[in-house]
Amino acid sequence: MKKKILIIGKKGLIGFNLNSLLKVKNNTVNLDYKKFIKKKISFICRFDCLINCTSNKNYINDKYQKKNDFDLIIANKIKKLDIKMIMLSTRKVYKNGSNLKESSSVSPKNNYSKNKLMTEIALAKILKKKILILRISNIIGLNKRKHNKLHKIFIDIFYENIKKGLLFNNKDSYKDFISVNKFCEIVEKLIKTDAYGIFNISLGKKVFLKQITQWLNFHNNKKVEFTKIKKINKPDNFTLNNDKLMNKIRVKNSVKDLKKYCIQLSKEFFKV
Repeated sequence: MKKKILIIGKKGLIGFNLNSLLKVKNNTVNLDYKKFIKKKISFICRFDCLINCTSNKNYINDKYQKKNDFDLIIANKIKKLDIKMIMLSTRKVYKNGSNLKESSSVSPKNNYSKNKLMTEIALAKILKKKILILRISNIIGLNKRKHNKLHKIFIDIFYENIKKGLLFNNKDSYKDFISVNKFCEIVEKLIKTDAYGIFNISLGKKVFLKQITQWLNFHNNKKVEFTKIKKINKPDNFTLNNDKLMNKIRVKNSVKDLKKYCIQLSKEFFKV
């Protein structure tokens, strides 16, 4: 049976790609936040699931205020309805480290991650088993829609630098990544299993920056200069443990697949 899914956020990388993938096997509607807020309950209650993919600069940059928390506003609007909500959170609620589990200590360092953690706690109280919180590692993907981005992700910074002819080559720096295609596949499977609670969404393995920058630069015919990132006392290295996710759903999620995806992105970006 097809799921009825409401996706809020049309222009961003995640919202655009989620709608593109989920509409193939489900009935989806994609709205921006302002249009959603104006919708009546009679419209919203027709859906099985709601995914919020939008935010605002004040929520990202400033200290927490309820008026800036779109997730909270949406949750209060649907709290009496029989509809599952999916919140997109961040791995930055954790401290840096390897093999971070959903039960690991939280230690948000900036306003964005502090705000996300406060939202997680609030939504868990309001929606209980009707909330699915996704703590996402670095997403890799190209946004084919031009719009003003609220904040830059790893691939934005990479392509900004590559246009200047620079590549970062810190051999000891690593992160945990996931392609936007794989992310969307995981979300679809979690919806089908009626999952709730908190899940890490990640590859679950170390990917060194030297590796991924080489993959993303694979089809670049221009010469680039390798530059080291300035040394910092505590490098932002991390991996997320995704055992809970993999025990819930079956999905192929490997470094080999990520490499293949990055090389394909390189082909698109450099228009080979």
